[in-house]
Amino acid sequence: MVKIVFGILILLVLYFAFVFFTDYAKAAKEGKIEKTNFFALGLVGFITNFFDTLGIGSFSPTTALLKAFHLSKDRTIPGTLNVACTIPVGIEALIFITVIKVEPITLFSMLAAATIGAIVGAGIVAKLDEKKIQLGMGVALIVVVIIMLAQQLNLMPSGGEAIGLTGIKLVIAVVANFILGALMTLGIGLYAPCMALVFALGMSPKIAFPIMMGSCAFLMPAAAAKFIKEDAYDRKASMAITIFGSVGVFIAAYIVKTLPLNILKWLVIVVILYTSVLMFRSASKSKPVAEQG
Repeated sequence: MVKIVFGILILLVLYFAFVFFTDYAKAAKEGKIEKTNFFALGLVGFITNFFDTLGIGSFSPTTALLKAFHLSKDRTIPGTLNVACTIPVGIEALIFITVIKVEPITLFSMLAAATIGAIVGAGIVAKLDEKKIQLGMGVALIVVVIIMLAQQLNLMPSGGEAIGLTGIKLVIAVVANFILGALMTLGIGLYAPCMALVFALGMSPKIAFPIMMGSCAFLMPAAAAKFIKEDAYDRKASMAITIFGSVGVFIAAYIVKTLPLNILKWLVIVVILYTSVLMFRSASKSKPVAEQG
């Protein structure tokens, strides 16, 4: 079954790449590509996806950097995150699914649940106005901060030895991953809450990597394709982060492999909290859609 998961994942990534590159080429021909700095966006993608491979998560740090340096509009950030990180995360998942052994039924059911959740969520998020996006992302970032703080302060379970789940624990895992998949389309990264879920259900900490990366890799092509269809993403940011982010993944996975990440995680918590405050401030200044018209 793991080989089937591997094959499906490759097909999904190829399907997404076709949709994304076709849309980008069409927009470039029509002169619709954003005017932001491609290499600045690429640097963001390299840094965040490098640390994503090591387990930090890329959505919240990418949001923070895009917001801080005014590299993308708030309204398109959720779509940009999903589109930009699809291929880098797909590469991560292919690496970790082959390296770390997970019980096939657990892996497949959790990946499928996250994918279905994302399809449902993307259709809703793509149609939201900027103020709702800002408020939603502000709340989502606070949730990430709370989970990361709990992990840093050892207030959450540290996991067990299991490589799979059965019975009620498997049902809980599937339902929870469906919800996390839906929330991910709003910009709340799946890594931190999925890791917490894996630990709470008594699975080995190593199992978190193929499950959380595989969940993201399976849900993101479908969700990202919806954002592309709705024209609810930043094309230049997505392309730059895809290219440079993929390079960051390979360097982290095959050259660096591990780093002392404890201090970096505290820094990420502070940055995410600051970005959440900025989102709430922007939302308080945004006019309702009716007034803008």
